[in-house]
Amino acid sequence: MIRLQQVNKWYGAYHALVDVDEHIAKGEVVVICGPSGSGKSTLIRTLNRLEPIQGGHILIDGQDIHAKAMDLNRFRSRIGFVFQQFNLFPHLSVLDNCTLAPIRLRGLKPPQARREAMALLDRVGLAHKADALPANLSGGQQQRVAIARALAMQPPLMLFDEPTSALDPEMVGEVLLVMRDLARDGMTMVVVTHEMGFARDVADRVLFMDQGRVLERAAPEAFFQTPSHPRTQKFLADIRTPFSSAV
Repeated sequence: MIRLQQVNKWYGAYHALVDVDEHIAKGEVVVICGPSGSGKSTLIRTLNRLEPIQGGHILIDGQDIHAKAMDLNRFRSRIGFVFQQFNLFPHLSVLDNCTLAPIRLRGLKPPQARREAMALLDRVGLAHKADALPANLSGGQQQRVAIARALAMQPPLMLFDEPTSALDPEMVGEVLLVMRDLARDGMTMVVVTHEMGFARDVADRVLFMDQGRVLERAAPEAFFQTPSHPRTQKFLADIRTPFSSAV
């Protein structure tokens, strides 16, 4: 479904993505991890053109998404993107947040859009909050609404950029549970996350990035048990013993 060919990205003189060459198959769940500033969020944002690239190609379903002739709005309507900060419309109810794009972009009649949205809200456990405003929801609930809103466009691909990083620890599990259900249903997912338990339990493959490069790619068992790159080994050792340097 996704093919990255020698992708390069600069911010001025800073080389943020360096010769990234990857593929992601339909139905695959790929977790991207690495230290802060490694390029993982930049990489996922290039997959729906929130960030331009300066070299290489990104193909989704065989289409070069950074081509100049690309219909950007139509393309983005087919990719679900869940951000760190939820990005719900604060003046709209939960239900209206989930029906706005299907009505305007998919051309659904309002009754059908509401039926589909209610089914999705039920799926994420929030049908009873359909009339609530985002401000009256917890962070975990807002993120689950954001996932339902993305699914309302029936995307073949879902991108998650650190979807639990803005949540209190007790709210993380409820969001990861929804994501696990999506993975079990066969959704193609690319997930930037620090949640290593999710990576171990749900991912088909784990990519490790540092300084703009993909240094390691492996199935979860191999990634966590026998990482081959020294930088990956250090990263995993540090997260297993986060207080060792302070003792």
